Amino acid sequence: MEPEKSEPVTELLLRWRAGDQECLNRLLPQVEGELRRIARHYMRMERQGHTLQTTALVNEAYLKLVDQAQADWQNRAQFLGVAAQLMRHILVDHARGLCRGKRGGGAQVLPLDEGLVFSPAKSAALVALDDALTELAGFDPRKAQVVELRYFGGLSVEETAEALGVHENTVKRDWRLAKMWLKRELSPKGAHAG
Repeated sequence: MEPEKSEPVTELLLRWRAGDQECLNRLLPQVEGELRRIARHYMRMERQGHTLQTTALVNEAYLKLVDQAQADWQNRAQFLGVAAQLMRHILVDHARGLCRGKRGGGAQVLPLDEGLVFSPAKSAALVALDDALTELAGFDPRKAQVVELRYFGGLSVEETAEALGVHENTVKRDWRLAKMWLKRELSPKGAHAG
């Protein structure tokens, strides 16, 4: 049996957007490795014993991507950027749920060994970072997108520039300035005063 010829991801995205649902079945095998890479990148930043696994994160993001069929897909980098954004939202929603649970909502008794693995610190940090990114997006959406694509999506400078349709130098400058702003916003209040 002859291996199936791989088609350019951008071409598949454009045909899917135009209504060719079969393209979606050919698209997934071509981007699955990259979706897993992004998910692994996210999961390395999570606490040990996280209840979501890499495969579950990929699957949830994929289901959300399928709902985006009418999106204005431009290229592979943009698609991966949207996937990274969806994965971040899935993890943040999960973290917010844990924080709510910590305050008594849906509380359950955990055996001692499971209680030792649970650490809400990383979940709270992810929520704080998401809140800061949302604030940054309010006055400079492109810098927030650069952070999302580079930090969360693991995209290179070149891939980020392609996804955003800007020059690589713009990505480098936005990345540097956004990191400085986020560092200031996420530092303990008063640590950067005076």
